[in-house]
Amino acid sequence: MEKITGKNNDLIKNVKKLLSSSKQRREQGLFVLEGARLVFDVLNSLYTVKYFLITDTALEKFKLRAAEMINVSESTYIISDELAQKLSDTKTSQGVFAVCYMKLADDFILNKTGRLIALDNLQDPGNLGTTVRTAEALGIDGIIVGGGCDIYNPKALRASMGSMLRINVTETEDLKSELTALKSKGYIVYGTSPDSSAVPINKTEFSYSSVCVIGNEANGMSDEIKDICDVFITIPMLGRAESLNAAAAASITMWEMLR
Repeated sequence: MEKITGKNNDLIKNVKKLLSSSKQRREQGLFVLEGARLVFDVLNSLYTVKYFLITDTALEKFKLRAAEMINVSESTYIISDELAQKLSDTKTSQGVFAVCYMKLADDFILNKTGRLIALDNLQDPGNLGTTVRTAEALGIDGIIVGGGCDIYNPKALRASMGSMLRINVTETEDLKSELTALKSKGYIVYGTSPDSSAVPINKTEFSYSSVCVIGNEANGMSDEIKDICDVFITIPMLGRAESLNAAAAASITMWEMLR
């Protein structure tokens, strides 16, 4: 195992780029996990680890799990506590990082029937991660992320509490085409809307092959996505708030889909 102490090391500079830049993640096909829980969760996922970085302090604290990571990683590096803190996207670093290969779009498994969620240009990584976590907990069959925040954003990964590594999730730059393809396979596309003329979600009988679209936090679904929706559904609200947080709306929608 090589030891790295300098912040100007090329590998360290690249890890920092991957943590901060969606563009770099896409171009390199790599993303970074930080923190013991997320890093060790990758051991029970389909992701492959390119680099494992850990401090001496963390190596002693997480001895058994660290040994497993060393075995599955292409390379392992020991870094100083100071360097770990400089790399960290959190206030206090646990001194554990993994650089992993992204999944290919072909890894998305689509059954002939299923309950799916599509996210139309969700911007907030907290909303994305929370939605993915809830989807795994409730048993949603898959998530399609169309634009907005990428699924490998560090904040989204943390908010998902590891669910992003386990659930059937894919990204697309053309959500309309993805939904059109699903419709050709017999899926019904439901669009969520605050419009009172839409069908109340608690009175909706969801198809066994259904996909519900959650719109952007500020603007809802885009017009091109609205155009291909088969049914518009709404969450009845008796209070004075005009709308729900995107993650909250997604949670209610998923619960009703599986009820």
